[in-house]
Amino acid sequence: MADILALVFRTFMSKTGSKDDLKIVPPSSTSSGTLVLGDHSISRSLLLLAAVTAAEMGMKVMFFTATQIQSLPASLQKCIPSLSPESLKKIKFCYPCRVEELLQQLASLHESINMSPTPPSLIIVDRLEGYLCNPVGGITTGFYPGELSCAAHLSALLCDSAAFLTQLLKQRSSSSGPCRFIASFQSDVDTGQVGGEASATDPILDVLDRYFQVRCTLDKDRSYEATAAGLQEVWHIFLSGTGNTQPPCTKDLKDRLSENQEWQLLIFPDSLMEFKLI
Repeated sequence: MADILALVFRTFMSKTGSKDDLKIVPPSSTSSGTLVLGDHSISRSLLLLAAVTAAEMGMKVMFFTATQIQSLPASLQKCIPSLSPESLKKIKFCYPCRVEELLQQLASLHESINMSPTPPSLIIVDRLEGYLCNPVGGITTGFYPGELSCAAHLSALLCDSAAFLTQLLKQRSSSSGPCRFIASFQSDVDTGQVGGEASATDPILDVLDRYFQVRCTLDKDRSYEATAAGLQEVWHIFLSGTGNTQPPCTKDLKDRLSENQEWQLLIFPDSLMEFKLI
């Protein structure tokens, strides 16, 4: 379910571009994974915005990235100028440098979380390609026959960790929602997006798609109209996949997401980000 990202898009929707005053609905009770595909700078901003949005809702977030985050991007600060310090405390940043460290830290969630009063409800991994391109420090070992096996093993561990944490959350409180996971990936293959679909095939991406129910594809709008509108950047966001639907109780057209949906990300010269449903 792309409900966390959909919640972000709806929360920061352009006031002039909304359709039928779409309501902001809370995340569903279904657990799944979302893969954000495209430019790593924009995808990181989306991941951080998702983390902060979840934290503002009271959810605990685990954010894994190999790059130190010294401060929040200007775009995020513009979107949430009065971000609560208490909300930021709900986000734990972890900095594994190599895939072996990421695997170890994900696996350790099964042990360390048992001692925590509040298990995380959202797991985020920034730039999967940085971990998958050179498994185990660039040396292929018997444990990792190749990048494809590494991608499958890492994705399966994410699914397993989310399932374990979902069970733990339910044990702590019957009203708790599931644990979800989001990861970003920038392919080396030239994926000229056409309606959200890649025009070329990336074997690693094919493996990841088996484990992530939703794909969120970013495609930059380079048209004259985008420049003439006085915007710094315009990005098309395509949501697709088997998990990209709302539960039956929200089938009203104003509330539910279609199986394939397109949004626009508008970035203004002052770094403000707004989303528009197409």
